[in-house]
Amino acid sequence: MSTFDLSGYLSRNRKLVDDALISIFEKLDRQRELVQAMTHSLMAGGKRVRPALALATAHALGADPVIALPASCAIEMIHTYSLIHDDLPGMDDDDLRRGVPTCHKQFSEATAILAGDGLLTHAFYILAAPGSCFKVFPGAQTRLILVEKISAAAGINGMVEGQMLDMQAEKNPEALPDDSAEALAHLKKIHRHKTGAMIEVSVASGALSAGAEPDALTALGTYAKNIGLAFQVMDDILNVEGDPKIMGKAVGTDALHDKMTFPAILGLQGSKDFSQQLIADALDALDSYKDKEFKEKNEPLRAIAGYIINRKR
Repeated sequence: MSTFDLSGYLSRNRKLVDDALISIFEKLDRQRELVQAMTHSLMAGGKRVRPALALATAHALGADPVIALPASCAIEMIHTYSLIHDDLPGMDDDDLRRGVPTCHKQFSEATAILAGDGLLTHAFYILAAPGSCFKVFPGAQTRLILVEKISAAAGINGMVEGQMLDMQAEKNPEALPDDSAEALAHLKKIHRHKTGAMIEVSVASGALSAGAEPDALTALGTYAKNIGLAFQVMDDILNVEGDPKIMGKAVGTDALHDKMTFPAILGLQGSKDFSQQLIADALDALDSYKDKEFKEKNEPLRAIAGYIINRKR
């Protein structure tokens, strides 16, 4: 039985990322409302799972994890921008995020839109010019690949497309497939884009920053694809049976809005079984990469996979 201290590991990585994010924003004028709004959402106490995945991947491949810190921070900024926009009245219309008022509630709708825009844009500035904030960072060619991969994951063929598909499913439920198999396939498509793409690129960014070889990228890509979908399945499950005090946001909203979710299609137990199978497939993918050092150092990746389906928030 593993004795790996995931809680301590995530806590150390969260501090590493938070300190780097603070350093980034200390270089900006914090009296500006835009900067305050960006900071309000970015530093509201997120789990930092995506940065942790990037750092853990670099570590598993034998690199100093800090080489993946610029990409980790950029990804967390992009993730937070997506949450700010998701919470807007024109989308999910939420009042709470990470236990604090959503950006548009704390400031204004217009400020929230611009804060999201600012986080997205500044993320790519950090990737392009990491020397402004970081002492250790990948070379220029690797950074160019990171910009390509992260922009693709966040953009119109990745997360943004997933958000669009999700919004269309909610606003036009009559257009959704009636057949349960087709509905499940469509739901997987939504969330492989909306949630999975940024989780997949988090792992890829850690691997690329560490100079991974092709076999490692393949195994890690399969791992990431499975945990990315499992993450969303668990989000849907928690929306049914989670504790709003622990989660920091309302539950039951999916059923209230008659959203297409995994529990709605598979049932609650079926969704739990599906998430377990996804994690099993993810761990099998890690086992498929036979490098000895990788096997000795990939325990954080294995533990994060387990955390995804056992989390309470």
